[in-house]
Amino acid sequence: MRFKGRGLIQLTGRANYESYGNAIGQNLLTDAAAKTVSTDPSLAIDVAGWFWSTHNLNAIAAGDNVTRVTEIVNGRHNGLADRQCILRRAKFLLVDRQFIRV
Repeated sequence: MRFKGRGLIQLTGRANYESYGNAIGQNLLTDAAAKTVSTDPSLAIDVAGWFWSTHNLNAIAAGDNVTRVTEIVNGRHNGLADRQCILRRAKFLLVDRQFIRV
């Protein structure tokens, strides 16, 4: 069985599936159970929050360190330019237009 990317942050690898399963009290190491990470919307969202929290990404993201967040989530720089563009756009829409005060 392959523990391929599932959920909003694309959880990958047996160790991550096992750790997340332990966190929620479910065995996600069978093929059918692992698939629920992508077919159950609540798990797809929850696993992203779990990954974000357990990897302390809030502190890194708060400093706008898109490069480091990308490395932690992807293991390398896949999609980095797109993420940097999205961050600039989000800041323009939310901060520069004063929807969010910093």
